[in-house]
Amino acid sequence: MWVLRGLRNGVLTTRWPARPDQYAQDSRGPAVVAARQPANADRLPGLCPTGAIAAAGGSVSLDQGRCIQCGRCVRARPEVFAWSAGPASAALIRPGLIVPDLAGLPGLPGLPGRPGRPESPESLAAVSEQLRARTRALRRSVHLRHVDAGSDGTEEWEILALLNPVYDVHRLGIFLTASPRHADVLLVTGAGARGMTEPLRRAYEAMPHPKIVIAVGTDAVGGGLISPSYATTAGVAATVPVDVWVPGSPPTPFAILYALLLALGRLPGADPAGRDAAAPARPAPGPPGPDAAAPGPPPPGPSAPSAAGAQR
Repeated sequence: MWVLRGLRNGVLTTRWPARPDQYAQDSRGPAVVAARQPANADRLPGLCPTGAIAAAGGSVSLDQGRCIQCGRCVRARPEVFAWSAGPASAALIRPGLIVPDLAGLPGLPGLPGRPGRPESPESLAAVSEQLRARTRALRRSVHLRHVDAGSDGTEEWEILALLNPVYDVHRLGIFLTASPRHADVLLVTGAGARGMTEPLRRAYEAMPHPKIVIAVGTDAVGGGLISPSYATTAGVAATVPVDVWVPGSPPTPFAILYALLLALGRLPGADPAGRDAAAPARPAPGPPGPDAAAPGPPPPGPSAPSAAGAQR
């Protein structure tokens, strides 16, 4: 029976990124700002439970690194906020997750340690070139080590989905390993639980050079809903140096795969900040909000939904 079913369904493994995948382009990502100078902008920050929205001087910005995709802002002000679409959500620098690029405007709060500091194209290009130089030796055989630093489990479902026949990261020469001594890339999830600070640091120090650290999910990037608190470090950057930031609660398998290829320099068309220049963020189709109808099952072909995206 299974042989007949396999012959009938054919090859379901996605060809992305070598070929376009419609499901990857339509997958929902963090919220974006659709109107930069909306009416009553000073009231917008109160919509976000994690403080991801900032407003000053009539302008508004949104930190995707703190967006938990609850949909409150999209439901309350659909003319100002919308859902992004596509896998290109990762960035090589933390300020690259602030949309639109208003972090350097007077009065808009920046990130811890760099309040209101604008990033020049030259500095972004330097970050990209440094990462490319470090990872030049990592090409067709890359091993990943995952560490859970206080996750709620959803990011783990998405990482696990990368191993199923639909995504099949093995086709790209990417494998999971149980030992950090054999790992090239460290995938870190969770808000940075203080009880995991030392195990995470030891895993990082045990990895050989060159090594890459990817913060997977909003919790790992900025601490999520439970930070700041006595139990977390508000993200994993306080424990290990992060090279690639992947927002999302949780990010889709395509978004995680995009971050991996971006870190390895195997993704053409990415700008210095780590965004895909050929596929900028765009509003996702369908009605906004988490209660919106999920896209129907993809037609037979190289696409399938993420493992846990419907759980949040």
